[in-house]
Amino acid sequence: MVAGPPQSNPKMKIATWNINSVRLRIGLVLEFLKEEKPDVLCLQEIKCANDQFPAKALRAAGYSHMAVSGQPGYHGVAIVSRLPLTEEKSETYCGKDDCRHIAATLPDGTRLHNFYIPAGGDIPDTEKNEKFAHKLEFLEGLAKRFDSRPRRKEILVGDLNVAPCEHDVWSHKQLLNVVSHTPVEVGLLNAAIKAGRWIDVARKVIPESEKIYTWWSYRAKDWRASNRGRRLDHIWVTPALEKAALSRGRKAFTIRDDCRGWERPSDHAPVILALDL
Repeated sequence: MVAGPPQSNPKMKIATWNINSVRLRIGLVLEFLKEEKPDVLCLQEIKCANDQFPAKALRAAGYSHMAVSGQPGYHGVAIVSRLPLTEEKSETYCGKDDCRHIAATLPDGTRLHNFYIPAGGDIPDTEKNEKFAHKLEFLEGLAKRFDSRPRRKEILVGDLNVAPCEHDVWSHKQLLNVVSHTPVEVGLLNAAIKAGRWIDVARKVIPESEKIYTWWSYRAKDWRASNRGRRLDHIWVTPALEKAALSRGRKAFTIRDDCRGWERPSDHAPVILALDL
């Protein structure tokens, strides 16, 4: 028997999207799933209780496995998958049960974490703004959570509400004192990356000199023309997944910014990574 050519490793496609109300935008979710066909989609700001989550529509679309941590009207995260999910768990941070984390294990053993980090309000001052203090405490907790875990395959995705690099915002100089890009937030996010030995996939495959955004404010009359965006949505992997995440380079990483232009859109765009697993 003559052996055929070596088979390429199958790809697993992971997507993350702050949907800003999954019930309001379930049509957009279904359209995205139809177009991209990710194996797993992580959603943030689902804004509904678990029993209100549109599970029936997602099952009909082929996503029969779900892990949901929701509450009425605010926050909430979910993982929907074509692949079986096990070891589903929701963790609390800062002593608040506000549904900002959900995790599950994929069939190959990869542990997937989906986060929605607090936005932090408008004033970057912990004395004047309780929301900003909460955000900083959450980021500190993120570093502590992953600093001593065993070396395993893990992925962390979500709306982390921090744009850490100079060109992750439309104007580094003008946003230095704007929540999401302040030095204290950036420092804490980078500390979390270092503590967990995370790899920020976007900035491994796209040069730091190039501007990339995943969020554009609703306040802009023409978000595309003004293009005053920020990179708030992230995909990180542990060193055990570095080769799988980076081997195909930039073509495996996608920001679907066209979704920001859909009718009644979220202000965030979906972010996608195809891993060679």
